[in-house]
Amino acid sequence: MVEKKPRDTWRAIRKLHQEGFLIKVTKGVYKYDPDYVSKKELYDFTPELKKLILERDGYKCVVCGRTEREGYELHVDHILPKDKGGKATLENGQTLCSLCNFRKKNYNQTESGKKMFIRLWETSKRLGDKETQKFCEDILNTYEKYNVNGHIEWKKDE
Repeated sequence: MVEKKPRDTWRAIRKLHQEGFLIKVTKGVYKYDPDYVSKKELYDFTPELKKLILERDGYKCVVCGRTEREGYELHVDHILPKDKGGKATLENGQTLCSLCNFRKKNYNQTESGKKMFIRLWETSKRLGDKETQKFCEDILNTYEKYNVNGHIEWKKDE
């Protein structure tokens, strides 16, 4: 039986990386290392570890503070994603509501943080909330000063 080629080669390559079979060297460049594959530790949090993380975080989202009592589903999330080498440890776990977890996607903390402050800045600007707008500008200017996640663009002049 002849296997079909994947319809989208890059998607197939990214999937192999996410599953831990390829190492990302740089954007668009991946390598295969048999030692890495044999030692890969992509696993989920155990129920016991999830309980410890939820307790540590006070059963609320560490980003927005939402709780299950308010009707939000809580997730135990990897701070450093599994496919980027993140382990299922207490230190690498955090409690997120479903909304913040879905927003985070596979961004690292600084990427998701910058995107969150951009959205908050845009909302405060639209609502005329000068205090929150200034707060966000101070934080976003720090991101720019140190070139943290420069690939995420903050359009100040809109």
